[in-house]
Amino acid sequence: MLVHSRAGRWGARAVFAVLFVPLFALPLLVILAASFSTHWSGAFPSGPTTEHYAAAVRGESLQALTTSLVTAIAASLLALTAGTWAALTASALRERGRRVLDALFVLPVAVPSVVVGLAVLVAFSQPPLLLNGTRWIVILAHTVLVTAFAYQSVSAAILRLDPMYEQAAAGLGARPSYVLLRVRLPLLLPSLNAAAGLCFALSMGELSATMMLYPPDWLPLPVLIFTATDRGSLFTGSALAVVLMAATLLVLLAVSRIRTKASYR
Repeated sequence: MLVHSRAGRWGARAVFAVLFVPLFALPLLVILAASFSTHWSGAFPSGPTTEHYAAAVRGESLQALTTSLVTAIAASLLALTAGTWAALTASALRERGRRVLDALFVLPVAVPSVVVGLAVLVAFSQPPLLLNGTRWIVILAHTVLVTAFAYQSVSAAILRLDPMYEQAAAGLGARPSYVLLRVRLPLLLPSLNAAAGLCFALSMGELSATMMLYPPDWLPLPVLIFTATDRGSLFTGSALAVVLMAATLLVLLAVSRIRTKASYR
């Protein structure tokens, strides 16, 4: 730790607790409590029940969760592929070309996501590529929004790579494709897993662009949560939010285990 004295460490912990509990932990705990409640009693929810969860894991809610998972997985894989390819390309460019590529990939996160959603809607609402009204336009928008994070994560990992391994493989007569597939990408595997987890989490919670694009038969869970709370069904929306958080955390834990194993290879 940067603080070496016992009093300093306790002070740092106290400041962390004072900032963390009201800003991060308390709102999540309120949502968790509301998901098991039927009404408000003063400042806190009350009336214990599990009916909201019974509704949250079946019917339309279960379909919305499946839609979010499929969208997030597809968008993460596409973003990871495009981001990795772009990062590898940028590492071979001169500084000016690398800056241009960085700017292009950062642009979608430099503007509000609703602007990205509108841009995708306008661009793909006419032939020859008509995606409006299909699930593919939602997946495309999510891919555009999260690719920047995959690109930045992989680019940072490439800068940290020791070139000795690639030089040794090339010196032994390995072809560039062999060096890429058997040396460079395996060394990047922990960072690739981390980037995939980040893209997945961001896609699972995306709402603004999704609201502009989703068709009736492709309703993601964040939209259903917004719809429920907008109708005044706060407790149902809280249960759906907890299900969304739990599903996201489970996938992230699985990705974390894969990343941990990859780091020891």
